[in-house]
This record gives sequence, C-alpha cells and structure tokens, in this order.
Amino acid sequence: MARSIGAGILPIEPGYLVAALLVFLGGCAQDMGSSTAPVATSPTTGQMTMTEAAPPSVPPVKGFYNEREIWFIHTEASDSGVAAMLTAMMDSKVLLVSSLAGVAPSLLADVFVFTNGVTGGGPFGFQPDVFDRAPGDEGYTPLRVVNLVAWKKEGTSPRELRSAEEVRVAESRGEVTITRPGAVVNMPILTWPGGHR
Repeated sequence: MARSIGAGILPIEPGYLVAALLVFLGGCAQDMGSSTAPVATSPTTGQMTMTEAAPPSVPPVKGFYNEREIWFIHTEASDSGVAAMLTAMMDSKVLLVSSLAGVAPSLLADVFVFTNGVTGGGPFGFQPDVFDRAPGDEGYTPLRVVNLVAWKKEGTSPRELRSAEEVRVAESRGEVTITRPGAVVNMPILTWPGGHR
C-alpha cells in the first residue's frame, strides 16, 4: 500500500499503519488521563472547552434520623426563598426547580426544620434537621416536604429532638407547632446508620 503526500509517494505497510494508530491512540488516552482541567460547555457557543476551575463540590450537612447522626446535601428547592436561604447557608448553589412543588404527596418524605429552640447548624441557626426516612426504608425518597417546627415560648423547655417520632410526640404534647409552607427540597442522604453512598 502506498499513499501520496504532496509530490512524493510514501510507502505504508498495513502492519505499520496499525502500529502507528495504536501509538497515536495510546498517546491521546495518556494525555486525556493526565489532564486535571475539567471540561465545561460554553453557555454562548455550546461548545466543549477546558476550564481551570476546580470541580464543583456540594458541602454535606449534619442531620438526624432515628436518634442517629446522618449527612445529606441540598441540591434543588421548589421555592425561591428557600433556595436562596440554603445557598447562603452552604455557600453552594441550590437550584430553583419550581416544578418540585407539583410532585405527588406519595412520592415525598418529611424533613423537620427548626425555627427556634436549641442553637445549632440548621438553616435558621437552630438544631439540625430531622428526617423521617433513610435509604433502605420503605418509601425512602430524597424529595422532602419542609415542616417548620417552632417551640412554644411559654411552658416549654426546648431540647434537641433527634427523630421524627420525638418531633411528633412533642407536637402531640403541645410543646411545638408544625407548619408546612409548601416547599419541597431535594435532600439526598449521603451517610445513614449502617450505610453510605
């Protein structure tokens, strides 16, 4: 086999062609593997470009499930105010996805968010959020209906509640009130008792 290059003829044997191709592809793979710059899509042109920005990371948040510590993340919220609050709290963008508000109730779980009481790392500056289900539980879903929990100001001694059952018992005793503003937040759990992603 011969190939014409300019005015001359370059002989290329089939075996050499395959070997050259393998060397070329190996070099490409090595170059791609050694690159630390992530690929991004240009919003103006839609073309893939290399960027020097660090890869994105979403900071985990501590919460409680069945009296045990868990870690989770916030990624999207159905309400602009909630998305802005969580973005400011975590210094990580929580996206507004208004359609989450229309998810069927059977596909949602509860998260209990404290608006007063024991000081802590929750979005209002009080105790961590409490979850009613974790991965492995029947009906587990990362989509959570926000339940705002407020300790009554008179006749109660706020304490840290670490399970959905404790929250519901406190409500039944008249110690706390629970309101649902209608917000839904995507809150995947990263670690839970006996498991992790």
